[in-house]
Amino acid sequence: MNDDIKQPALRPVRGVARCAIAGLTLAGAAWAAQAVWQVRLALVGMPPSGPPDQGGGQHRPLTGLEDAYHVVSALGGAATLLCAAAFLVWLLRMGDNARALSGQAPRYAWPWVYVGWIVPVMNLWVPRGIVVDVHQKSAPGERLPRAVNWWWGLWLAGMLSGVGLMYTGSTDDIIKRAYTNVQFLVMADAAIVGAAVAGIFVVRALTAVQQERMDAAGR
Repeated sequence: MNDDIKQPALRPVRGVARCAIAGLTLAGAAWAAQAVWQVRLALVGMPPSGPPDQGGGQHRPLTGLEDAYHVVSALGGAATLLCAAAFLVWLLRMGDNARALSGQAPRYAWPWVYVGWIVPVMNLWVPRGIVVDVHQKSAPGERLPRAVNWWWGLWLAGMLSGVGLMYTGSTDDIIKRAYTNVQFLVMADAAIVGAAVAGIFVVRALTAVQQERMDAAGR
């Protein structure tokens, strides 16, 4: 079999990096806004009529603050999806360039760039492994930026908190938690916001080292 596989051409990364940073900034701001609204709900306290979900399929009318939280939560979900899309586009572009620069196949095949975030157990290390592989192939011998470990640790904290990124309950359930255990919600939100901030440093650091290598290769 012929192992001489055509390598992808180098492609610009600054534009997709700016989009990824914008997406991370937007998502971080959205989750911070959710935390603010959760604290506001906790300070106001649960109405005498109880939580929005009364059980047995019964729901009481929402208060103005609860209704506003539904809007904030929906906007936060949309911002997170936009952030994910922008980050994945950046990561794919970086992976293609890393392969072109190193002449080596990526450690993980391209489908893992998508499914690695959602496959149980594998999502505990595969996404970080993809980022580390991109850095190693883009800047061989250079130390991995500390921001990568901060980003991944905070991401895992937010994902595994039970009230963060992978939470599948309803918005009304979150409102109930805000009335009863707001501290756990805020801790999860803080982890996600921290992951977004660290993610910005990851994008900046990896883009810079790859761009430097690309510039050197073009001379």
